[in-house]
Amino acid sequence: MDVSALVRTRVHHPEAIAEAAARRARRPLIGDSGRLMIVAADHPARGALSVGDRKLAMANRADLLERLCLALSRPGVDGVLATADILDDLLLLGALDGKVVMGSMNRGGLAGASFELDDRFTGHRPEDMERLGFDAGKLLLRVDYDDPGSLTTLESTARAVDAMAERRLPVFVEPFISRRDPATGKVKNDLSAEAVTKSIAIAAGLGGSSAYTWLKVPVTENPDDMARVMETSTLPAVLLGGDVGEDQEGAYEKWRGALQLPTVQGLVVGRSLLYPADGDVTAAVDTAVGLL
Repeated sequence: MDVSALVRTRVHHPEAIAEAAARRARRPLIGDSGRLMIVAADHPARGALSVGDRKLAMANRADLLERLCLALSRPGVDGVLATADILDDLLLLGALDGKVVMGSMNRGGLAGASFELDDRFTGHRPEDMERLGFDAGKLLLRVDYDDPGSLTTLESTARAVDAMAERRLPVFVEPFISRRDPATGKVKNDLSAEAVTKSIAIAAGLGGSSAYTWLKVPVTENPDDMARVMETSTLPAVLLGGDVGEDQEGAYEKWRGALQLPTVQGLVVGRSLLYPADGDVTAAVDTAVGLL
């Protein structure tokens, strides 16, 4: 990874990013496999750099780009979800031709901040993705019934859904019912069947049209609950990965069962594939693709 070359281009030819986006070979969102496998790397922009007990695992940009390029080169990987800085680097590296490019829209709810649930839209705007020829957007919707900031996020999300639908661009909404731990103040997502059901019902109804809305959902604490939970909506859905820690095999098993459900169309997974416990990115990505 030649970081110096990337920096020289950014310094002397910043227009090269838009030029690379304009000539990028595009493809349909869903390819011949009928499934979707996206690698996620939008965590750093929210200050979420940790993987397991490695607090700054995602902080080395050259290392992250190398892992992303490796993952994108593997058969069956359809594309990437990331913020503008990372996607711009990947465009300059020529790694996005023929791939689905998904822009991350709201990164204002910084991990650990007092305003974490007021998750403002500080990333890609719908007009940015239209201008750059990107294929979809993604947003995070965490709802804490005790935090007024969640209402701001809900309203902003609804308007983003509207703006994406106007442009006929798919938007992947990642909903959670969340709560702050009274002892630590840390925001925790509730993965019980009831909470995930409620989050899906809330997210599916946002905006003036659901025609271009997808859901990005976690597997419930008890994977056996997923069939009932996913009956909440007819919107197409993908499974998210999260930080699975050392239990990589356990994550694969959870995904395998949920991928059989009729609304579940694929996976959008980041840290657990880019930073697997054994360090083997190729094996982790290939195993995930094999589940599809």
